[in-house]
Amino acid sequence: MDLHARYPALSDLKSRARARIPHFVWEYLDSATGSEAITRRNRAALDAVLFHPAALRGEIKADLSTRFLGRDYPAPFGIAPLGMSGLIWPDAERMLARHAAQAGIPYGLSTVATRTPEEMAAHIGDQGWFQMYPPRDTKIRDDMLARAKGAGFHTLVLTVDVPAASRRERQTRGGLVQPPRLTPRLLAQVARCPSWALGIQATGMPRMKLMDSYADQKKTGPLPSTAHVGYLLRAAPDWEYVQALREAWQGDLILKGVMEAEVAAKAETMGVDAIWVSNHAGRQFDGAPASLDALRMVRGATTLPLIFDSGIEGGLDILRALALGAHFVMMGRPWHYALGALGRAGPAHLHDMLAKDMVSNMAQMGVTRFAELPDRLATPG
Repeated sequence: MDLHARYPALSDLKSRARARIPHFVWEYLDSATGSEAITRRNRAALDAVLFHPAALRGEIKADLSTRFLGRDYPAPFGIAPLGMSGLIWPDAERMLARHAAQAGIPYGLSTVATRTPEEMAAHIGDQGWFQMYPPRDTKIRDDMLARAKGAGFHTLVLTVDVPAASRRERQTRGGLVQPPRLTPRLLAQVARCPSWALGIQATGMPRMKLMDSYADQKKTGPLPSTAHVGYLLRAAPDWEYVQALREAWQGDLILKGVMEAEVAAKAETMGVDAIWVSNHAGRQFDGAPASLDALRMVRGATTLPLIFDSGIEGGLDILRALALGAHFVMMGRPWHYALGALGRAGPAHLHDMLAKDMVSNMAQMGVTRFAELPDRLATPG
């Protein structure tokens, strides 16, 4: 079967994934918070970035390779960390990590993944980024860092935009609790998704294994999915926390969830290696601006490399972010739509789809390198 003929766009993968993933899990993956107006702002901001098409440029051979944080990558995108990834699709973390290692792109493991860093060591190759929700206890923090480093993760991503649990009303109505527990209502949904059910039967019901190793579940019991055990252990980080983490971690340090120019500027003075501009894809605060609008502000405040996420739906969106100052783009949901649609074949297909889309659009603009993109902007940068 020609996957490009049947699933030529991310929307095709998303549609099939929705039919194969139980509703309560889908609501966890696909929802934002509040009225979800921020997801519409993310989309509108991307759509507003236009380019001049080019004519009479001859054959265009686009070069998708890039260098980021001292490493060479065949494309400027990677796999963002996503909590409880293995609930969305059975064994998702290892499937995604194996693709990243084979394709030579970054793979981010979440603190609240369903696999521990040790379980991922054999699969990440040289592409492991570890995302940290900051523990309050410094002993837990240091142990977590040692485990990530020992498992081969070379880049640390500190998420700074989760000072408190968001409400995520769709997710709450879906009925997911932590650790996951199947009620009769949820079992009826699982019965309609046999591939997911068989996979979970093989892997076991997913849990936040890393966090479980630091918490006594018998004391906490089932928790709402918006207030799970991870929230019980984490702190709301401040600048002192960033400084302590910079001193404790011998490797690249990225701050994820930065939407303010002054924060990026101060981070540069403290030895942070890159800034990740993100509004958490709308999952935290419905009143935030579009990530792309924040990218414009942050770009002018720092010389640090910039990562962008939130709302990417194809290769053209990646080019839009690069044209406005991003050096790299990370995605979470799209890779999980691909897994839900096609299982282990999904990540490679999505990767190929994104690359082909970028090459096609670069030809339309008459550019061969990303550095040429700003000159083709038809809207103010």
